[in-house]
Amino acid sequence: MFAVEVRDHIMIAHSLPSPVFGPAQGMHGATLVVDAAFYTADLDPNGLVVDIGLATEALAAVLAPLRYKCLDDLPEFAGRITTTEFLCHHIWTGIADAVRAGRVGDGGRVRRLRVMLHESHVARGWYEADIAAGH
Repeated sequence: MFAVEVRDHIMIAHSLPSPVFGPAQGMHGATLVVDAAFYTADLDPNGLVVDIGLATEALAAVLAPLRYKCLDDLPEFAGRITTTEFLCHHIWTGIADAVRAGRVGDGGRVRRLRVMLHESHVARGWYEADIAAGH
């Protein structure tokens, strides 16, 4: 498989209201580095997986509603614990929608997508799935 990965970041606030999260139960901030990798079996006639500029724009568009927000206040996350893993899937879904809509310049060739969130220099999580199989 060929792949291209683009990167952005978001600054958010949230709480993780369950005893399993210890001190992170309370409100806290996070700066999350977000990587999105696009996988194809082949290259287009120009030798590309995706248009890097369009892929970067698609990632930024998905992240825009989260930037500088308290996730606890967003209606789409009501009743949800916004862990890194949860956010990976949420972002994956938005980017997968952009791929399906043809907004990354891949000509319908992207088959797999991985979204990775770096919580810090020592911890990260991701969600990865085939575009057709992912939810």
